[in-house]
Amino acid sequence: MSYVIEAIDLRKQFRDFVAVDSISFHVQPGECFGLLGPNGAGKTSTIRMVYGFSPMTTGILRVFGLDIATHWRAIRTRIGVCQQDNNLDPDLTVVKNLEVFASYFDIPARAARQKAHELLQFISLDHRAQTKIPELSGGMMRRLVLARALINDPELLVLDEPTTGLDPQTRHQVWEKVEHLRSRGLSVLLTTHYMDEATRLCDRLVIMDQGKILVEGKPADLIERHAGRYVIEVDKPDAELRTFIRSHDLHHDDLAHRIIIYDSVSEQLFHTLSSSYCSGNCMLRMATLEDVFLRLTGRELRD
Repeated sequence: MSYVIEAIDLRKQFRDFVAVDSISFHVQPGECFGLLGPNGAGKTSTIRMVYGFSPMTTGILRVFGLDIATHWRAIRTRIGVCQQDNNLDPDLTVVKNLEVFASYFDIPARAARQKAHELLQFISLDHRAQTKIPELSGGMMRRLVLARALINDPELLVLDEPTTGLDPQTRHQVWEKVEHLRSRGLSVLLTTHYMDEATRLCDRLVIMDQGKILVEGKPADLIERHAGRYVIEVDKPDAELRTFIRSHDLHHDDLAHRIIIYDSVSEQLFHTLSSSYCSGNCMLRMATLEDVFLRLTGRELRD
């Protein structure tokens, strides 16, 4: 199979700091592939190498079957990048931002104007075509950055935390647009801190930490493998509950004021705990990708 992205032992080093530590992964055509990890895990460093913004230190990186080291110009013409920052030109109108960006790809003015209006309709900003950027809300700016990434009809769309800071309604609008693009066969490389976003959009994903890949797989498979189907959360656990957990060798995280029990969780176990050991609140819920993420990368704060 010809991969859209193929990385082999990919490494990025800044002097003595290794940001990406010899990772390997591939992205198939039409797939949404996610890079998850805490701050400093190496996600953004990885995608910047993919679209040719930052040269790799060592390894092999092919995009569309082309070596990024020698064909990065040709590769970048086939990629759309939605960066973390809303780096739109504040002196230009909404539509002019798109038209000027189209000129970087040598798109003729008439075609650029038509494409810009099509994209503004797609992201529901056609009524704001003549508005200056400072007059837009944060959500509108984010949608415009997404539209700008599509101006060259890319074969691969790179989304670097596309919905960070957006309200729930706008986040869902962006998700729907990405799903529509995927239904048309567009390949997507996504980084995000939202586990529900990754679960909904990604066919496969990796979880990274300290420059390395910890796990790779489909979201549902990773949840089943690392957290199980159900999770029990117990507030204000007492010594008797902790003794029960240890004696039954239950996989768990003890957060002092709260205990989370994973793997082999059943309704019968929940009833046993809630009736005999739960002095505080005891809850049975479905396991999520966030449970997997926190189990693998820890719960401490990252700068």
